[in-house]
Amino acid sequence: MEYNEAIEYLYRQLPMFSRIGAAAYKPGLDTSLNLDKYFNHPHRNFKSIHIGGTNGKGSTSHMLAAILQSEGYKVGLYTSPHLVDFRERIRVNGEMIPQEEVVRFVEQFIACDYDGHPSFFELTMMMAFDYFSRTKVDYAIIEVGMGGRLDSTNIITPIGCVITNISWDHTQFLGETLPQIAAEKAGIIKKDIPVVIGEADDEIKEVFKNKAQSVGTSITFAEEQSYIKEFVSTDNFTDTFGNTFSCQLCGDYQRKNINTVRSAIEMLRSLGIKISDTSIDNGYRNVCSLTGLAGRWMQLAQSPLTICDTGHNQAGLHYNLKQLDHLLAARKNAKLHIVMGFVADKDIEHIIQLFPKNATYYISNAQIPRALPVDQLAEKCSSIGLEFTKYSTVESAYIAAKNAASDNDIIYIGGSTFVVADLLASLK
Repeated sequence: MEYNEAIEYLYRQLPMFSRIGAAAYKPGLDTSLNLDKYFNHPHRNFKSIHIGGTNGKGSTSHMLAAILQSEGYKVGLYTSPHLVDFRERIRVNGEMIPQEEVVRFVEQFIACDYDGHPSFFELTMMMAFDYFSRTKVDYAIIEVGMGGRLDSTNIITPIGCVITNISWDHTQFLGETLPQIAAEKAGIIKKDIPVVIGEADDEIKEVFKNKAQSVGTSITFAEEQSYIKEFVSTDNFTDTFGNTFSCQLCGDYQRKNINTVRSAIEMLRSLGIKISDTSIDNGYRNVCSLTGLAGRWMQLAQSPLTICDTGHNQAGLHYNLKQLDHLLAARKNAKLHIVMGFVADKDIEHIIQLFPKNATYYISNAQIPRALPVDQLAEKCSSIGLEFTKYSTVESAYIAAKNAASDNDIIYIGGSTFVVADLLASLK
């Protein structure tokens, strides 16, 4: 079997939610538990840290992985979705799973004549667990796919959990109120497994407190710890211990993620895991280099300043647009050019209201079935008075923005993870 054949086989096993949306959603743990039993419970062969939440899961997961790598540990990292290469989902010490390992797992699964119908995500997750087990990682950072309680990854028993925050996303599956969404995310909290909560208002805190109390475990709210004292700039900060750090993840929204990670580090230290301040410093400073993370406030060019970001819901886009506003204010006579597209199952009516009227828009749709067609996006842009031009691909929209922008202007590409994915694929 060739690698491309293996990938196509995976895609056919109930297609990816990230590509087609609700039709691929498969809640529940029964299939994952059966698959796990069949492969002899590979996740029991390494220590894991479970990461959930609405926004910041990827950044938090990669920062934790980078810090543990800097300490000398062998670290597995399982995240989703991928941007360009399927293998981005499964990494060990920043290196993607080799193509031959993907082929080996798929061939093994086909040959075993497994009596069941696992989804793409369930199979991919088991591939990661199997690979981490066979490569003998010390720790694996496991990112929740969606929700928590019924997510396939919730078969693991981690040494610690992190829930970054709660915001509006996937309401058709997780609940129509923030406490309902929080209850689903809290489903990864388990007996005697400490948990760190990144951000939570009082109403959400009560959900998490009640869950932690009901299962008998400790809970830490990162916001109450305030490890981060001051941000000198978007990529430099000082902590309460008097240390100054830089971080390769430069988005303004990363402040809260960095504080969450620091709380998680203290949780791991309390479990007896050795992590030096030097490793923390190195992990923050080199997180993208160490783990291969891309698409988070990623600067593609300086003149014009060109940034792409995978933020795709109200909370994530709010932070991004606020930061763009600050950048514009610091540039005399600068104009903002926004290349954007969305997936069809987001709350576009509310999301699009966040976008500024004083920008020029280049709208398109990513090349996936789940994408909101550009003509439908055009209608929504027209309804609120945005100035836009339609393009058939993200690449052509970006080229148009680049040709129209002066050196002093700003270009932002976002709205959807898959818009960023299409752009990065076109730049390879």
